[in-house]
Amino acid sequence: MSKPSLSLRLTFLLSLSFTASSFPFFHKPSSPSTPKATPSDLLSLLGPKPQSSKINPLIAQDLNSCLKFLVPFNPTSPKLKSRKCLTRRKELGLAKIGATNQREEDELIWWPPEPVLELARLAIDSGGDPAAIQRALDPTIITVPDVEGSKENRCELTRTPYGRRFISEELNSYLEFLFELIVARGPTIGMNLSLNRYDFFHGHLFLAIDTGRLGILFHAKEYPAYDKEVFPYNMGFCQRGSNMKYDDSMNLRNILWLAPLPSNSSKAWVAPGVLVVLDARPDGIIYRDLIPEYVNFTRTIYEDDLGDVVVDVNYLDVGDAEQDYQIFIC
Repeated sequence: MSKPSLSLRLTFLLSLSFTASSFPFFHKPSSPSTPKATPSDLLSLLGPKPQSSKINPLIAQDLNSCLKFLVPFNPTSPKLKSRKCLTRRKELGLAKIGATNQREEDELIWWPPEPVLELARLAIDSGGDPAAIQRALDPTIITVPDVEGSKENRCELTRTPYGRRFISEELNSYLEFLFELIVARGPTIGMNLSLNRYDFFHGHLFLAIDTGRLGILFHAKEYPAYDKEVFPYNMGFCQRGSNMKYDDSMNLRNILWLAPLPSNSSKAWVAPGVLVVLDARPDGIIYRDLIPEYVNFTRTIYEDDLGDVVVDVNYLDVGDAEQDYQIFIC
């Protein structure tokens, strides 16, 4: 979910003013003595020890209580000297992209294939310049076709009506791998996702504030069904036809991938990759400090609060009789 325009934000605020009394979870408790977490705190906590050790211990403790890792945070083995190539093996189903077991999937998060590492280093070496990452895209324009009948409802799922892909096919395959792995691992933390246009289909690639670290903030549960009792919000054409219920699973809609972090002074790597769900439950610090109040009912963390946004990454089912998921970078 991209950051809404000013007019849309005002609409949210007006809507909240009429409904807040009926929905107690809109009120965020706060105390002058309570330290406030920032997006930089979150990113630092998921970084190397010299960064994480600078965070206020109370903030670090509270943030840790809201982190649900889909892959263990600490690698159980050192970085491999070489990583096998990723291949997209559709006939093997979910989470079978370049890995044959859970350990190999974990390693693909901690230490991705070389093209991903090269992109991660480029992000640092360029000084966090989004244009440096954008130059890695193939200039070929790919029209985004009708996705699950979206055009019938006048729904535009993507930022632009066309997309691109990376020049490196391994980078494109790795993006597919991330979507598939998130869906496959979700149930281990009580998060059940579906790869469809109402639920999970996109993320936002960004370069982190302060460090330039490469990351993607994924958003799931994008268009809950309108319900006058539970979710009385009109989210536009793309919400039409949704049967996705609004419930506590919305707390888990923000999913963060961070690439391994390279040193800015040597060829070493100072932190492995991360894949974590950010639990925005109403009694937690992420909900309290990182969710803008005007969208706390959708539990949305905005990508440009984490850093400079480079592109949107969409994984869309463009098949007719059979499913055919493809990457569109917009």
